[in-house]
Amino acid sequence: MTRRTHYLGPLTDSRRWEAVPLRPDDVIVVTPPKCGTTWMQTIVALLLSGDPEVETELSIRMPWVDIRHRDLAEVAGRLDAMTHRRSMKSHTPLDGLPLDDRAQYICVFRHPLDVHMSFRKHVRNIPVPWFEDWYPENDTGGRTFRSFLDGAPDGFDCDAVPLAHILRHYGSARALADRPNVALFHYADMKRDLAATFERVAGMLGTSHPAPLTARLIGAASFDNMKRNAARFAPSGGKGFMKSDSDFFHRGANGQWHSILSDDDLAAYNAMMEAHLSPEDRAWLEHGSGAGSGHLR
Repeated sequence: MTRRTHYLGPLTDSRRWEAVPLRPDDVIVVTPPKCGTTWMQTIVALLLSGDPEVETELSIRMPWVDIRHRDLAEVAGRLDAMTHRRSMKSHTPLDGLPLDDRAQYICVFRHPLDVHMSFRKHVRNIPVPWFEDWYPENDTGGRTFRSFLDGAPDGFDCDAVPLAHILRHYGSARALADRPNVALFHYADMKRDLAATFERVAGMLGTSHPAPLTARLIGAASFDNMKRNAARFAPSGGKGFMKSDSDFFHRGANGQWHSILSDDDLAAYNAMMEAHLSPEDRAWLEHGSGAGSGHLR
């Protein structure tokens, strides 16, 4: 068996997956944070249930296995007791997860700078005080972006989502993208054509619904509907964990960094991207298939 990389951060412990034996039909959504994890989990829940009104309750029904703040025995026991087809979430790169040729791995990516800007807003909405070290509320010296560029892909840094962690996620997924049970999706493509995303995910899951029902499922997964019903769709929605369930979805926009990052910031980011990715891989990671980089599985 290939040795797995161990990711251990303030939130993450990838060894927790050892307590969850995989089943042949399991569906695992694997993403860096703020790349469309909840969106993709919702799409999976809608397609597996065929019910536009399905109660997603993602943190319970489709749990984040590697988060350290939930009792592992309880999570593993809850998953073991499920008699329906299971889906789970992970923010651990694929090189740290158990790989089963019969399970489905759905990996979602987003422009790294959009991830960074979205995470900046996210940390202001959740009660996790240690994020203040990386994301100070009054960051007049540019500390936040320097940490984004300098952070390590694993260890303590991984949960603060530095660029190196996003690149590790992408490299691990691309290395396995030739497998029929591993697929890469991009947030920008999901925004451009949500119906095509549903069709592709349905193909992976082996699900099929009549066209009128599929249209209703797609409508349920629209950004406006999920934000409007944030208590239903946000992780731990309606439980008071976040300051605002609706702000979890914020705007769903891309390119917000244009007016915030300096020319020096962008030059440093560009140098790191060019050092680690081919032009084709960089184009896809930033813009998806709309970049003209071709279709990546």
